[in-house]
Amino acid sequence: MEMLIHSAFWIGLGKIIWVNLLLSGDNAVVIALAARSLPPAQQKMAVFWGAGAAVIMRIILTIFAVALLTLPWLKIVGGVLLLWIGIKLLVPEDDGDDIASSDNLFQAIKTILIADLVMSLDNVLAVAAAADSAAPTAELAAMKYTLLVLGLAISIPIVIFGSTLMLKFMERWPVIITAGGALLGWIAGEMMVTDPAIDSWVEHNARWLEEMRVAAIAGAVLVVIVGMWLAKRQQQAHAAQAEPPKS
Repeated sequence: MEMLIHSAFWIGLGKIIWVNLLLSGDNAVVIALAARSLPPAQQKMAVFWGAGAAVIMRIILTIFAVALLTLPWLKIVGGVLLLWIGIKLLVPEDDGDDIASSDNLFQAIKTILIADLVMSLDNVLAVAAAADSAAPTAELAAMKYTLLVLGLAISIPIVIFGSTLMLKFMERWPVIITAGGALLGWIAGEMMVTDPAIDSWVEHNARWLEEMRVAAIAGAVLVVIVGMWLAKRQQQAHAAQAEPPKS
């Protein structure tokens, strides 16, 4: 309990709460997007299992968080995955009769798991950085891990309740789906230019990529353009299949 008297503890906790408010909302968007096409009962199951998996993955990732902060290429790979997931979420799912509802639920949960793995990684890295800055010395190591655990605990209700609320909004305003895909592209761009493998090069040769949000904007635009193009192709293919054969 001695750590409670350290101002660094409360400053670090404040940073972690702020990081979670910013980043856990993104996870909520992913969960909501992946579950949007399911029946209401299955939406609740997808949100429950997806959010639960997010919590478990965050706990696992937190164990390795300090090492992950310096691991090169991790954010680049994660950014590419986020771009792919953002594009995939903008393409409507097929509603064929041969697809069972349980398969749809499984696919939604799988999408949530993949996206949450990447985005929880970004979240945990940020939380770990905040905790590390609050407890930079060996004497304060216990404080660091306490802050990490508290950060995870704070993020749980944000993910669960945020995704449920987002589902209701998307039913009323479908444009949120496009905005959600763009958000994933934005985060992907930001992640990739801050990867340790290239951050030194970016700092000396292309700071505008990060400072002017060029990489983030490019990621968002890429996801929206490619996603809408693929969605249009899918609609045209369905329309062609629905046309009666010419005699």
